[in-house]
Amino acid sequence: MGYIDFPFLTRPGENRDPRRYPGHREVLLYLKDFAREFEVEEMVRFETDVIKVGILGDGKWKVRSKKSSFNDNNEIISKSNAEFDDEIYDAVVVCNGHYTEPRIADIPGINLWPGKQMHSHNYRIPEPFRDQIVIVIGSSASAVDICRDIAPVAKEVHVASRSVADETYTKQPGYNNLWFHSMIDHAHEDGAVVFRNGKTVLADLIMHCTGYKYHFPFLDTKGIVTVDDNCLGPLYKHVFPPALAPYLSFIGIPWKIVPFPLFEFQSKWIASILSGRITLPSQKEMMEDIQAFYSTLEVSSIPKRYIHCIGQSQFEYNNWLATQWGSQGVEKWREAMYSMASVNRSFRPEMYRDEWDDHHLVSEAYEDFLKYPSASNL
Repeated sequence: MGYIDFPFLTRPGENRDPRRYPGHREVLLYLKDFAREFEVEEMVRFETDVIKVGILGDGKWKVRSKKSSFNDNNEIISKSNAEFDDEIYDAVVVCNGHYTEPRIADIPGINLWPGKQMHSHNYRIPEPFRDQIVIVIGSSASAVDICRDIAPVAKEVHVASRSVADETYTKQPGYNNLWFHSMIDHAHEDGAVVFRNGKTVLADLIMHCTGYKYHFPFLDTKGIVTVDDNCLGPLYKHVFPPALAPYLSFIGIPWKIVPFPLFEFQSKWIASILSGRITLPSQKEMMEDIQAFYSTLEVSSIPKRYIHCIGQSQFEYNNWLATQWGSQGVEKWREAMYSMASVNRSFRPEMYRDEWDDHHLVSEAYEDFLKYPSASNL
């Protein structure tokens, strides 16, 4: 998942995590190493909230922000409007991510259901679910990981997914208390939850592993860029809104991706355009491309909310981005490793983090890393 020119390798220091699937602390340390290596920190204004970003009549952007201050308990002290800073910029690149505003499943009757609800965003450890009957909604990575994490302590775990047939009802092999169902049909005020397969469970808690919303409360584009059914648009290649390009762009909108390389390719494309080295197509051509893309998804009956889910297509997408400024695309070993890791996870859901069969790709990656100065001394 590392950046192309800064390999994700175990670096010197205490308590570094050398595992192939490291914890979040190691990812943070990697990002700090990257920031130091390329002197990024000196260009970042820390402890600053962006309050509003709005387009002005001359096409420039007004950014309102405020500096946060903290008390002795490290709590943010709110500030008055008089302390806002207003600045004018030629261009804005929005990089606030999309993993902070949870999506919650819409379940008929849930407003009267007496049990507890939470989102995977707030999950930390399995112990609070001991002896509980838990329903996990979702079928992607967070749902799979959490249901297996809490199954050893929970009384029962029931996984509900809308991506399976309505009659689905199976017990997970290797577990005595983990079942897979079709989606929830409705909930009752007596605590019962009814699935589309007809099964009923008296549950203590529903865990929503249902993803996140695109959320830009600070951004005012006068209605040019909108979010509809979790589709942000219109965006040319998931980056530029044609009517405001190139002076407004977004990084990191696609999902089900290897994040850092894709962010890197998008960033270099944007930088090449803003610097004047290359140009975008006309507004009309970009809109035609967007409409053609939407039509392709519609013909394939892909819901609007999946427009930014690019999955395996990410490598073709990254390579297209690279061609725009005349660079090489994604290394072949990286794409192959992603594919093999996905297969390994499917066949070894309990052990994929510790067992794999792509040692030849690891060797190829390390040979490739030697050409980068940041890796030569590790």
